[in-house]
Amino acid sequence: MLNSHSFPPLVIRGRSLLPIVQGGMGVGVSAHRLAGSVAREGALGTIASIDLRHHHHDLVERCRQSPDTATLEQANLTALAREIHLARMLSEGRGMLAVNVMKAVSAQADYVRVACESGADAIVMGAGLPLDLPDMTQGHDIALIPILSDSRGVALVLKKWLKKGRLPDAVVIEHPAHAGGHLGVGNLADMHDRRFDFLRILEELETVFASLSLNRQDVPVILAGGINSHDAVRELLSAGANGVQLGTPFAVTEEGDAHPNFKRVLAEATPEDIVEFVSVTGLPARAVKTPWLMRYLRHETKIRAKLGVLKHACPTALECLSACGWRDGIEKFGHFCIDTRLAAALRGDVANGLFFRGREALPFGAAIRSVHDLLELLLTGATRPAVAGRWAYSLG
Repeated sequence: MLNSHSFPPLVIRGRSLLPIVQGGMGVGVSAHRLAGSVAREGALGTIASIDLRHHHHDLVERCRQSPDTATLEQANLTALAREIHLARMLSEGRGMLAVNVMKAVSAQADYVRVACESGADAIVMGAGLPLDLPDMTQGHDIALIPILSDSRGVALVLKKWLKKGRLPDAVVIEHPAHAGGHLGVGNLADMHDRRFDFLRILEELETVFASLSLNRQDVPVILAGGINSHDAVRELLSAGANGVQLGTPFAVTEEGDAHPNFKRVLAEATPEDIVEFVSVTGLPARAVKTPWLMRYLRHETKIRAKLGVLKHACPTALECLSACGWRDGIEKFGHFCIDTRLAAALRGDVANGLFFRGREALPFGAAIRSVHDLLELLLTGATRPAVAGRWAYSLG
């Protein structure tokens, strides 16, 4: 564990943590190995709940033999329970373990239930306003952490949750201009709106909390998106944030659960290799320009003109999203199977995968280092030499 740093702890539900949060990344990018390793260091590690069956050969085989929706859904719930159990063992009782559940996923309530029953410490929910999350977790002692993008979203969640007698145990504020994966804006043109500026939001939240007769310290604020250095961490924590969240830098650590090719694609990507587009969820997204994505984007206009309003059978039978551009024929949404493409990325299929990534340079450049080394760099600014034989290496 890392103890020698100068920042106050991030306190969630009475537990003192390192003020660094590992974001949830699917499909399968942040599973038990990454989340458990982060928690073991005394921080908040996060398992991304969707489609974890890909990490379990017996569940993959079961789904191959019975490729129907009920079998796939049950396999994923079983996989989530296993991953939570394995992460808890790996964490050795330190830190906290969260499960990230996308509001846009059709099985959200089942994922929340399994997370609660399997001993997760927290539920993190984004990709939509989690106004009913307190209802879904009624009777369970678990931290609830919504992911939002601006002070208006925080105000709405606080008002709705207060009526249910509940406060968030923390809120994540994710900046859409810098984060990877799905972005918290209605369209691409809004990404750089000033309402998403971290310092502005921290200032506005003082007014929001006062208007609701709350103390700003009642709900820790965690800032996410584009944070890639000790200086950035220091600046935001000094400005009033209680913690910061990172995704891509954790995805490429030694302990990250994805294939080495996945880490290579993310680590080697330059700013010119990263592109924004509209996902099948209808949300803007950010990813690396890999061969499949570039082919899709070149033909996107034609695809929408020919297929945009046509409905299709779900290619995987998983029916993973509550609204899917391809399946439901929603013209303004993306038109591809996101589960298929993210699963290809997880197994290192560079030609066919969808590789979500944040925009900023990575803390160690193209080098793959450990979770401990990443936390040490972020919290102290120190960069220790790579240890021979510990499979730290450079991609390039």
